[in-house]
Amino acid sequence: MEFVVHILERFFGMNHSQAFEVMLTVHKRGVAVVGVFSHEIAETKVGQVMDFARRHQHPLQCTMEKED
Repeated sequence: MEFVVHILERFFGMNHSQAFEVMLTVHKRGVAVVGVFSHEIAETKVGQVMDFARRHQHPLQCTMEKED
């Protein structure tokens, strides 16, 4: 759980309390929206998060979806 909070703070610019609330949402529902970005920025953020998680051997999933 702390790893998810760290990711949200580091890559999505959330303060600790915002990151903690989003982490709880992910924990309870399995998914949460962490931001709305242009396609290029979202793609970059997903890549950065996935690389970071892999390097730290965490099975974290980060995906992007097109907004309707």
